[in-house]
Amino acid sequence: MTYSELWHRLTPLYGQEEAVAIVRALLDELFGMTLTDIVMGKVEQLTPAEQQTVEEKMHRLETGEPLQYAIGHTAFYGRLFAVNPSVLIPRPETEELCRIITSDNDRPFCGLQPPVPTRILDIGTGSGCIAITLALNLPNSNVTAWDISPYALLTARDNAHRLGAKVNFELHDILDSDSLPIVDEEKKYDIIVSNPPYVCDSERSGMRPNVLEHEPSLALFVPDDDPLRFYRAIVGYATQALRKGGNIYFEGNSAYVDDVAELCRKAGFSTAKVLNDQFENKRFVKC
Repeated sequence: MTYSELWHRLTPLYGQEEAVAIVRALLDELFGMTLTDIVMGKVEQLTPAEQQTVEEKMHRLETGEPLQYAIGHTAFYGRLFAVNPSVLIPRPETEELCRIITSDNDRPFCGLQPPVPTRILDIGTGSGCIAITLALNLPNSNVTAWDISPYALLTARDNAHRLGAKVNFELHDILDSDSLPIVDEEKKYDIIVSNPPYVCDSERSGMRPNVLEHEPSLALFVPDDDPLRFYRAIVGYATQALRKGGNIYFEGNSAYVDDVAELCRKAGFSTAKVLNDQFENKRFVKC
């Protein structure tokens, strides 16, 4: 087994540059192996047991399975989150959404009486990356997170437990409005946040197989004829569950974020701003 042999096995799927990067990341994750170690021949010095571990991961990568699933975790906002095919792999754009929310709401307080905790609802939590990040970065908060998938909620709960975040996870379908909990006035939310499915079915053809064939379709796609279905449902729920003066934060498809903002305005929100992500693409809506 050599380094060159390993990355050449992935070139039919990824091309040389990306194949090299994936194998380097794999060796680093498994053994802490640096580029210097690789150049010095450490791959050839792996024990039979270590080689077997590499082989098991390589077989998964050769099917197109994302590296994050193969190694079982990914970095998000400076922390490691467990991921598996029941949840989307968190993206850098979603980290930026968390930074925006944290910046808006991380305010110091004075006096002996602490303020009432900020009540936050994360709809479609997946791995729990948003809910857990906000719970840890906004200490005076009370965070609830929903998902339609019980398997996603199990992953999110495990992440919260391992990272020491207090989050209340609940099984709910935002599209089933009759089943959603009614919120008492004193328990209304200060923040509702969601990174819902927003990729149109027609966009499937332009997606890479490692996403299309391995990440959960339930968390990705919406019909071409109703791309705002989740936003409409969330805004509808927010009209009775969000306190006066509260905010909604959305991540969305750059082709439709202006429509999401208009949807919020028509629902009675006083402001609806479209914000760019770190790549200068329209990506977020704050209402």
